[in-house]
Amino acid sequence: MSFSDGTGTAGGCPAVADLKAVPTTEAARTALSDGSEHPYSPARAVGGFVFVSGALSIDEYGTAVEGTLPALDAAMQRLSERLATAGATLADVVRTTYFVTDIAIRSEANRHYESTFETPRPARTFVEVSRLPYGASVEIEAIAHVNEHERTIR
Repeated sequence: MSFSDGTGTAGGCPAVADLKAVPTTEAARTALSDGSEHPYSPARAVGGFVFVSGALSIDEYGTAVEGTLPALDAAMQRLSERLATAGATLADVVRTTYFVTDIAIRSEANRHYESTFETPRPARTFVEVSRLPYGASVEIEAIAHVNEHERTIR
C-alpha cells in the first residue's frame, strides 16, 4: 500500500522543518542503510499504520553520535528517514519506544520530545538497556498512522 510519492512533509512539527522532503526512491532507501545486511525492514506500512524498526543515534556514516542532545537529534533524523521510506512523517507518529544506555537522560529526552512533537504527543515508553548496536546511546522505534484519504498524492 502506497501513501505518497515520496514528498512527505513534517506536517506541522516545528522542530523538524528541515525534514520536510526526504526522498523515498529505491536509491534513497539504499542510502539509508549502514551498508550491512539486516534481516528486517526499516519501516513497513500495513493497513494505514507504519511500523518503524529502531533508529539509532548514529550519523549518516554509521558512526555513533556523542552527547545527549546530538544523539537524540541523530536518532530522530534516522527515524524520520525510515518513516519517509513508507510515506510517513514525524507528524504521523502515534507511539514511540526509546531504548537508552543511560536512564539519567530522561529529563533531557522529555524536553526534546516536547520540542519535536506537537500536542497531542505520541504515547511513549522509555527503557534503559545495557548496550546498543554500533556504540549508539539512543534507539527509537515508532508506530505511525497515515490516513491515506487525508494524504495528498503529488
